[in-house]
Amino acid sequence: MRSSILTFSLLGGALAARPWLDEPDTGIDEIFGDVPDGELIPLDGIVGLPDFQYAARKYMPLANYSYYRNGAAGEWSYRRNLESFGMYPFRPHMMRDITNVESTLSTTILGHNVSAPFFISPCSRGAYGNPAEKEKGLIEAAASRGILYMAAFYADLTMEEIGELKADNQTIFRQVYLDRNDTATQEIFDKAKAAGATAIVYTVDSPANGVRHRAARFGVGSADSSYSYITWDEYERLKTMTDLPIVIKGLQTVEDAQEAVRRGVDAIYLSNHGGRQTDGVRSPLEVAIEIHEQAPEVFGQIEVYADGGVRYGADVLKLLALGVRAVGLGRPFMFANVYGTRGVEKAIDLLRDELAWDAGNTGVASLKDIDPKIVRWSPPAFGAW
Repeated sequence: MRSSILTFSLLGGALAARPWLDEPDTGIDEIFGDVPDGELIPLDGIVGLPDFQYAARKYMPLANYSYYRNGAAGEWSYRRNLESFGMYPFRPHMMRDITNVESTLSTTILGHNVSAPFFISPCSRGAYGNPAEKEKGLIEAAASRGILYMAAFYADLTMEEIGELKADNQTIFRQVYLDRNDTATQEIFDKAKAAGATAIVYTVDSPANGVRHRAARFGVGSADSSYSYITWDEYERLKTMTDLPIVIKGLQTVEDAQEAVRRGVDAIYLSNHGGRQTDGVRSPLEVAIEIHEQAPEVFGQIEVYADGGVRYGADVLKLLALGVRAVGLGRPFMFANVYGTRGVEKAIDLLRDELAWDAGNTGVASLKDIDPKIVRWSPPAFGAW
C-alpha cells in the first residue's frame, strides 16, 4: 500500500515531512513475510494490536478486508484518528508508587461492572473475517475477560443468536440504526431486551450514506445507506418506547455534548464512525479535548465514551485522562476475530497489559485518579494539521 505524506508545521514554521504508516513497522514482515496470503500467521507471533491488522490483511479476501479497513473519501479523517494520539505527548511523573495500578483497571459502565475501561465497539459483518463463527469470538472473549461487548445492528449473528451465546451476567449493549417506523423500532427494542441487552446504542453519526471510495471499489459500501431522521426530539420520542438506557453514539462537538446533558441523556459516545462517513472531520480525541477545554464539567455530569484510532494502551490512557469513562475499539477486535475467541482474548490481554504498563510509566498510580496534566494537550506537538 502506498504511503501517504502528511506535512506538519514544526518549530514555528519549519516544515517537516514524514511518512504515515497504517501498519507500524515493528519487524513483523521480516518474521512472517513468507507466510502465504490466505494463511494466518501464528497467534503467538502477535505482540500488539496492529499485528492483527497485518495478519488479517494477509489472510482475508481483499474485498472483505477492505470493508473493515475503508475510510471516507481520501481517508484523511481515518488517518487523523490514528495520528492525533501522537500529537499530544505525555508528561510522565516519576517517583510514584505505581505497583498496584493493575488493581485499578476495573470500572462501571452505566452501573455494570467491567474489568477494564475499554470495550468492543459495534462493528458490522463479523463473517467477513470469520465466516464460520461470525461474531462468536467477540462475544465469548468479552465474556471471558469481563469487558463490555456492543453488538452491532448489522452483525451477521441475529440478536437472538447473540443472546443465546451471551454468558450469565455478561454485559451486552445493542447498537441500532432506526427509521420512523414505530412498529419496527418497537420490535428492535423488545428483541434487544429479550436477548439480554442492557442498553441501546443509538448511532447518530451516519444520517446519510458514507462517502467510501475504497469500499465502493470492492462493492462493500455502507451497511446503512438511507437518509435517516435523527433529531433531539426524535431521541425524546424514542425514550418513551423502551425502559433501557439509550446511549447516543457519534457526537462530535462540545455543543452537542452540552445539549445531551441538558436533555438528561443516559450517556454519550464520541465517535466519527471510524472516519468512514465524512472525510474532514476531527478525531474523537480532539472532540474530547474540546470538551475538556470548554466544558470540563460535562465529564462529571454524564458518562462519556469514545472510540476512533485506538491501537495502544497509551491511546486509552490519554482519553481516560481527559475524563472519558470507557474507550471503544472496533477494527482491532474485528481483525483479531479472524483467529476466533482466542485471538480476541489475546487482543484484550495485550491492551490490558499495555494500559497498566503505560499508566505506571507515566506515574499514574490509579486509573480512578488520573490527572489530565500527565499529557500536554495544547498546542499539538507538531503544530496544526
